[in-house]
Amino acid sequence: MEGYVVRGVENGARAIEELRRRPYDMVISDLKMPGLDGLQLLDQIAKERLNVISVIMTGFATVETAIEAMKRGAHDYILKPFKIEEVVHVVRKGLEFQNLRKENIRLRAAVTLYEVSQAVATSLDLDQVLDVILKAAQGEVEADVAALYLTDEQSGELVETRVVHSGDGKERDRTCPELVTAEVLGAFERGEEVIASGVRTQRYVRGAELPVSAMAVPVVTGKHLIGVLATFAYARGRTFDEGARKLLSVLATRAAASIEMTRLYGDLVTRNDELTEANEALERNFRQTITALARALEESDPYTRGHSERVAVYSGLIARGLGMSEAEIETVVQSGLLHDIGKIGIKTEMLNKPGKLTPREIALFQEHPDKGKRILEPIPFMKDLIPGVWCHHEHIDGGGYPQGLKSDDIPMLGRLIGIADAYDAMTSDRAYRRALSHEQAIAEIQRCSGTQFDAEFAEVFIREIEKWREEQQASGDPYPF
Repeated sequence: MEGYVVRGVENGARAIEELRRRPYDMVISDLKMPGLDGLQLLDQIAKERLNVISVIMTGFATVETAIEAMKRGAHDYILKPFKIEEVVHVVRKGLEFQNLRKENIRLRAAVTLYEVSQAVATSLDLDQVLDVILKAAQGEVEADVAALYLTDEQSGELVETRVVHSGDGKERDRTCPELVTAEVLGAFERGEEVIASGVRTQRYVRGAELPVSAMAVPVVTGKHLIGVLATFAYARGRTFDEGARKLLSVLATRAAASIEMTRLYGDLVTRNDELTEANEALERNFRQTITALARALEESDPYTRGHSERVAVYSGLIARGLGMSEAEIETVVQSGLLHDIGKIGIKTEMLNKPGKLTPREIALFQEHPDKGKRILEPIPFMKDLIPGVWCHHEHIDGGGYPQGLKSDDIPMLGRLIGIADAYDAMTSDRAYRRALSHEQAIAEIQRCSGTQFDAEFAEVFIREIEKWREEQQASGDPYPF
């Protein structure tokens, strides 16, 4: 009538059989019964760690029998004769207590899991994560010692990996007992729970000082056992129960996930490092190949030999004068080295023609920035160099090529390298004219500042080239090229 499902059995032995068969929330038992009496039933329930609360009914109630029943695990007792309302009241209170106990286990597991998850989320340091898990295991089940044993990859044996102590009194210096590996793993294989108290702990652990209670749960990834998480209690009267075992299982599951994730992350880092190293080597090879091609082009021409190296140096002077970062300066220098790579497609005799170029030859010559762009585009790590290669012949007033860009529409690299390129072209001998002096080239850059050249960059270049020439003069090497 109260909405509960109730089953009755005729004695204590049958009660144990029924409790083993299916889960129940409560046992209401008489105290005096033939065979297995009420107190013995309580002992057996405790021994088998059956997750159920017990209420004892008796017509022989004394303070002593009530205390003894409570000591052996009874939640409450009912005196005969009783009223049905009294029984209903005791059942309601008992089931509320049972629900609260289950909820408390779930809540503690959830809170602990959250804390462990936070640790994992903020750190991929396996040692730190395992410390958090072990401290949670030791604290939540009120153990004196918590230990993690991991399977050695070489021998396949369980090895004590980490131990956490409660830190109070002599427990701080207590050594971890040795697991009887065969018994523990055998129990796991049979699907049995490894939880014991008193002399029964000898089945699973050995050592100079045995714990009064011990339990262990498997640490499993996929279908593979990678370790064991265990806790030990030494204080008299402290024993682990099913709720503690379930909480430890939750932590073992999280430990397994953390170990697996950290190992995978370690493998990923190693492979990523190897891939990065390979990519860097490939990048160096590509750069060296392209740079070698550009130099080979110049080496065949006595008039342009060393041109790209000088443009790279002058471009670097401007970049430093503008206060660019080292990484940005490196990009500028690399772009300066490769700014004429597109000339690979132009015949040498046309480049060295002493006389005036025909309109068709001029058009062909002015294709080299586009060709340089097309050479570098397929190479991902050289994309940053393209603006300097493509746009170093653009003019601020829009009179340049190949796109006819104006002012700030010209990429910074193009405006910067354009000045360095023009200066070196003017101060170098060419087939069609002799080199200008430094002073003449500087005067030409000043004259074309704001029309052909970016005025700010031109000013910086003039300042930095003068400073650089003074340093070269002082070093005794005024003509480094």
